[in-house]
Amino acid sequence: MTFKDFIRNKWVKFAFWGILYCLWVIWLRNPWWLLGLIVVFDYFVTKKVNWTFWKPRYKEGQKHNELLDWLDAVIFAVIVVTFINIFFFQSFKIPSSSMENTLMTGDYLFVDKMRYGPRIPETPLTVPFTHNTWLGGRKSYSEAIKCDYRRLKPLGRGIRRGDCVVFNFPHGDTVLTRVPAEDYYAHVRINGREYTKKTFGPVIARPADKTDHYVKRLVGMPGDTLRVQDGLVYIDGEQQQVWDGIQFTYRVVTDGTPLNRMKLESLGVDRSQIRYDSQLPGYYSLPLTAAAHEEVVKMPNVVSATVNLENYPGDYLDTYKMIFPFDDRGFTRDNYGPVWIPAKGTTVELTSENIAFYRRIISVYEHNNFEERDGKFFIDGEQITEYTFKQDYFFMMGDNRHNSLDSRYWGFVPEDHIVGTPAVIWFSKAPEGKVRWNRIFKFVLNK
Repeated sequence: MTFKDFIRNKWVKFAFWGILYCLWVIWLRNPWWLLGLIVVFDYFVTKKVNWTFWKPRYKEGQKHNELLDWLDAVIFAVIVVTFINIFFFQSFKIPSSSMENTLMTGDYLFVDKMRYGPRIPETPLTVPFTHNTWLGGRKSYSEAIKCDYRRLKPLGRGIRRGDCVVFNFPHGDTVLTRVPAEDYYAHVRINGREYTKKTFGPVIARPADKTDHYVKRLVGMPGDTLRVQDGLVYIDGEQQQVWDGIQFTYRVVTDGTPLNRMKLESLGVDRSQIRYDSQLPGYYSLPLTAAAHEEVVKMPNVVSATVNLENYPGDYLDTYKMIFPFDDRGFTRDNYGPVWIPAKGTTVELTSENIAFYRRIISVYEHNNFEERDGKFFIDGEQITEYTFKQDYFFMMGDNRHNSLDSRYWGFVPEDHIVGTPAVIWFSKAPEGKVRWNRIFKFVLNK
């Protein structure tokens, strides 16, 4: 028997694909999927069932139907790409500037799902190649079948502090149809529920795995006590690394002449975020990384360049209704916390001081019938004084620290919302239409 005959042998084919299928079932940790070996056996050996029923079986010399052949190719592609998207990689586009200068608006990414372990779809009935909408914003999924959250074992080192992480937006379970990208709950806190619905509604609900995708840097792990002081992140009292792509806005005073635009572009400054004031003279808001700041202060027409920091009270202060946990604690975007990040299995005593941090976790993310009456707390009508968390939570911040709506503005990210980590930028196009050739096939490295 030649090698060619060997690899064409039906038993060899069955053995090869059967082993791969068994390894996949072991990864799934669901023995019921072993019944699929019957399909694999029949497909390669007995051939009793036409599993590709849409594909005609031509006799030798018979003319092929091109339309059906194309249909076969399309169905095969849909099955393969859907399988890859669920378990391995998925394409994702950066929609905003919140991660500049690490990830740029218009970057197209492949998101690695294996490093943290892929999630089994909770809402599996979805139009292929869509997330939550299609055909002009119409709903692209059905909730006729709902599965419990389950994550497969990671094939990498797992999630770590400092990673860039793609996740489902925690506040995206309620969406305003006229402004779907905006935070419904922020609108309600500022404008009131009735005005918000009347002006920006109607309102639609989405399951957790169908909320919009966000990407931020993970700065706080479960069990950490996080604090932000003068824009710098501290964990359990220890200052954390300032990553190369992290940037803040600076107040740059010049001698009355503007900075060289080409020089700013070479430093990675996004022109859409530049705020110039000839009366200053200079820039009251110029986004710069630490390296870019060093270059700017060397420019001959620069008088000073100081970072814009929000203190309490101070200028340009975000209302406390915008800063998590949405009560008047004196938190700002640059001076925030301390806040303890919930960890699975940890029990905390519930008080009037900390309930604002955990109220949404208990009622929404962990699906309890939670009530507060006369300063007391109840689950399913039974009074409680403490609570044990059912899953881990994370604290995310954008690298563009002064232009990022992140955990400082909407709170913790539940573990079951984690999707994966950016692996490679396969294409990049600036908002003005220019292709960023230097970013194509650039790897996103999480150390």
